[in-house]
Formats: sequence, structure tokens, C-alpha cells
Amino acid sequence: MSNLTRYDPLDDLFRGFFVRPVGYGGESNELPSVKIDVKTQDNGYLVHAELPGVKKEDIHVNIDGSVVSISAERKQEKEVKEGERVLRTERYFGKVARSFDLGTDIDEAAAVAKYTDGVLELTLPKKTAAANKRLQIQ
Repeated sequence: MSNLTRYDPLDDLFRGFFVRPVGYGGESNELPSVKIDVKTQDNGYLVHAELPGVKKEDIHVNIDGSVVSISAERKQEKEVKEGERVLRTERYFGKVARSFDLGTDIDEAAAVAKYTDGVLELTLPKKTAAANKRLQIQ
């Protein structure tokens, strides 16, 4: 028995048309992602997130109970000139977000974020549990 394959010329025409032509940083075609390391400590968590090439102002961290969300946007423009003539202009825009659940509520007021050399460091203390209060029945 022979295998028949249906040929659709429109499929070949539009193949790759809707694919984004440049990657996150322009250097590679892999999808942008935030690589994170989470370490547990006695009183909280230490999170390292790799965000190379992103400006500190373009990073946003949100804490909602035990869920931590990190989002970042990268904008880069490159123009190559030869004298007064522009030979090439390139623009890269990328947005990436990552959310994860730590399982324990985080104390937002005591959380600290630092960004150095493309690495975001979050110190996330656990929220102290309220002491159980015994009600006196009257």
C-alpha cells in the first residue's frame, strides 16, 4: 500500500511567516527564559534569577502570598554608520516572565531585592505564623 501526502502550496508560502525572526538578545534563537535557583534558609528563601542584559529599571518583582512573579523587558537598539550613511539599524525587544510558588507565605515588607552583573538576588523571609490564641468561653 502506498502512502499519499496532500500538498498544500499555501502551507509552503506561509511557513515561517509568523515566526519571530530574532531571539531575545539577538545572539541566539532560543526562547527567552529566566533561570532561577531557590535555596531555603532557616527563616526564608534566597532566590537567584539570571537576567543578563536587562536594566534594573525594567525588572519587576511581585509577591502575592507564597507566589513570586518576576518579569523583565529588554530593549536594545544598534545602529552601524559609515560616515553619514546608515548601513544597518537593528532593534531587539523582548519580554519574559516567570512565576513560582514557594509553599510558604512571604513577608513582603521585609523582602529585599538586589541586582548586580545580570543576576537578581531576592531575600524572601517567611511570614511568621500568628501565635494561636485560645479564646475564653464566657
